[in-house]
Amino acid sequence: MRIGLFVPCYIDAFFPEVGIATLELLERFDLDVDYPFDQTCCGQPMANSGCHNEAAATERLFVENFAGFDYIVCPSGSCVHHVRNKFSAIEQTDAVTDVRSKTFELVEFLHDILKVEAFPWASFPHKVGLHNGCGSLRGLGHASPSELNVPFFSKPLDLLSKVEGIEFVKPARPDECCGFGGTFSVFEEAVSVKMGQDKVADHTKAGAAYIVSADTSCLMHQKGVAERDGLPMKFIHIAQVLNGAAA
Repeated sequence: MRIGLFVPCYIDAFFPEVGIATLELLERFDLDVDYPFDQTCCGQPMANSGCHNEAAATERLFVENFAGFDYIVCPSGSCVHHVRNKFSAIEQTDAVTDVRSKTFELVEFLHDILKVEAFPWASFPHKVGLHNGCGSLRGLGHASPSELNVPFFSKPLDLLSKVEGIEFVKPARPDECCGFGGTFSVFEEAVSVKMGQDKVADHTKAGAAYIVSADTSCLMHQKGVAERDGLPMKFIHIAQVLNGAAA
């Protein structure tokens, strides 16, 4: 199975350790993983800001870089949500639709495609609060949204429960947005900060020592809030935990 690794621009710039953990984790399953060096942004920030036509060049380059792989895997739900569901600034040729259909976020790839049953190399003896980013939760179906009357399921929780020593604590409002929202955190700074403070406070009351998420953007926002409020809480991407990070 030939895998194209897509590392979002903000992970590449600020959290390269998440990209490295994703690569190492995929390689543990004897996958042939390649990283196209010409890759750039998928176009999500432009599209989310209403600059739809301006995203065409990045979308076209994405297809050029990742055509031919069996799967494209990315450690970011919002980026995958854009590629799969909103990637429409360019003509929808067979090559484009093929790339879009083969693009998966890391959690859903491990859970739905590989159907991983164990992470024997991983141990994380900490109290963990799980954060589902809005795009991953509702756009990709990572878990059952609390506002819907459907049977409970959680793909990230299912994967993390296979890690030795981990203990989960649940905030009072598990599905509440943390306030990042991409450009929302720039244009609505005060609202974004208050939402982040509420989210971090909720996890703190639950007793979480670590917040784990599949979305580094949400972790980045909450980490900034926690540091400014002087909270000792730590933040880590799910790829790092599943890869056996020694926190």
